[in-house]
Amino acid sequence: MTVLEVICSLIGWFCLYLVFCWTFSQRGPEWNCRLVTFTHGVLIVLLTAYVVFVDGPWPFTHAGTENTELQTLALAVCLGYFFFDLGWCVCHRTEGAVMMAHHAASILGILLALSMGVSGCETCGVIFGSEITNPLLQTRWFIRQLGLYDSLLGDAVDLLFILLFAFVRVGVGTVMFYCELTSSRTSLIMKLGGVVMYGLAWVFMVDIARFGYKKSRAKYKKWKENHKCKEKSAGVPSNN
Repeated sequence: MTVLEVICSLIGWFCLYLVFCWTFSQRGPEWNCRLVTFTHGVLIVLLTAYVVFVDGPWPFTHAGTENTELQTLALAVCLGYFFFDLGWCVCHRTEGAVMMAHHAASILGILLALSMGVSGCETCGVIFGSEITNPLLQTRWFIRQLGLYDSLLGDAVDLLFILLFAFVRVGVGTVMFYCELTSSRTSLIMKLGGVVMYGLAWVFMVDIARFGYKKSRAKYKKWKENHKCKEKSAGVPSNN
């Protein structure tokens, strides 16, 4: 039954991609793939949020417990998408080694949770934390393509993405990582998977921190230059 759900999920995401290709035929393949990614991000965040915060059990205290039907469904939907996206990335060669490693680790982790029938709650928690920033990441790419990135909207999206990633993926993720490692119910192989995902999160965090620093520095430099120009036009002597 689980295999059928994964296959249906894969077919569903591929069909959605074909619909986007037909609807936005003037756009390139990456535009349409990112629309699928955006749709998956919103859907899976809502689904795993319900699994984690409403249906339960709580992943911080019940790591390693038996999967529920809803957890299995959420994992199957997500796994089908990752198969689709990994195949698309391989065909179009758009992603680097780190992102491909993230996809491979995500697929392996979900496969393990589904095949063993346990650790669904913390796996759904990890998916929620991993995907909650994805819609913002895709939005950033879309507004860049539309020429709207160098605006207040672009700055707001970048700031929200950085803060959300740091708080959820690194902050809350650290607590989740600790709970998984200290849980007596979680298998060794799932703990090793947690180490990989947590390490990848820090790789992304370092890159994001560098980006944030460079952009902040460029914004400050531009503001300073504009301020000097305004002073000169107003006839105010510079302090330098």
